[in-house]
Amino acid sequence: MQNDQEQFQQYWTQFSERVNFTTAQSSLFSILNYAYSHNYYHTHQHIVECLNLFHQIKDQLHDPIAVELAIWFHDVIYNPQASDNEEQSAKIMLKHCMGILKKAELEKVAKWIIATKKHLPTKVHDLKYLLDIDLAILGASPQRFTEYEKQIQQEYAWVKPDIYQVKRAEILTQFYQQQPLFQTEYFQQRFEENAKRNLLAALS
Repeated sequence: MQNDQEQFQQYWTQFSERVNFTTAQSSLFSILNYAYSHNYYHTHQHIVECLNLFHQIKDQLHDPIAVELAIWFHDVIYNPQASDNEEQSAKIMLKHCMGILKKAELEKVAKWIIATKKHLPTKVHDLKYLLDIDLAILGASPQRFTEYEKQIQQEYAWVKPDIYQVKRAEILTQFYQQQPLFQTEYFQQRFEENAKRNLLAALS
């Protein structure tokens, strides 16, 4: 069975072949591989889980390459003590991906990456899927959800435990109260019920 890092590299090889990277862009893998090696949740595992879901729904997308590019870069900058991770991730994507897609396409991807910050409802078809993919962890198996919660707690180990518990409960409550949590029918049918169950268990 492949580990997450091996699957990460395999998915990247497939993606780079689809978009015909130049030699200069081949260094992108090193940037991404390094970026996702230093966190507890925002890691190779998270990107691979997102890409597993992406490959299940890519036929339903208008612009699958743009969505996949957004997945690769949406957490490339992650500092739990910063408030502009998504904006910085979008900048990194723009800086290193010039020439991969047209400028207008890259600017669209940058906006989508920034949209993963707040997960607000959208009318943009492909963005709905991207946001649902990013939140699908909430509807994972109880075991994976518990692991995810521990990973998030590790990323915020610098916050006093009592303050962390209050702030985390606020975020989980917000997700729990969102009706529906997921924006696409595909994710609502497959993840909504599990997500609400996981969230309620975490809050209680």
